[in-house]
Amino acid sequence: MMSTESNARKSPLDVAKWLLAIALFAAAVVGNYLYSDAVFLYRLLAVLALSLMSFGVALTTVKGRSFLVLLKEANIERRKVIWPTRQETTQTTMIVVAVVIFMALVLWGLDSLLGWIVSLLIG
Repeated sequence: MMSTESNARKSPLDVAKWLLAIALFAAAVVGNYLYSDAVFLYRLLAVLALSLMSFGVALTTVKGRSFLVLLKEANIERRKVIWPTRQETTQTTMIVVAVVIFMALVLWGLDSLLGWIVSLLIG
């Protein structure tokens, strides 16, 4: 048995909204191509307006509303993040740089040692 959300996702109104959103976006792309000789500012404004209308129509669908809910929840989670201070960031960066330099020296030494051993064996 299908849930009501599954049925709502496949509603004819949602399909029509998605088709309208795609048509608006396609009109922006095709119009920009067809009117390539027009002033750039006018083409830019037309593409922005049609793209915004397409995005607005898409946001009125079930998936569009779900996307808005996701964005709101992500913003709430982003606010919970405790960002490091400048001092913590500097200290962490210095530790990473020191470890990278140390490992580079270790690998260089190991490479030199193994190269020396191989040259002794080969003659």
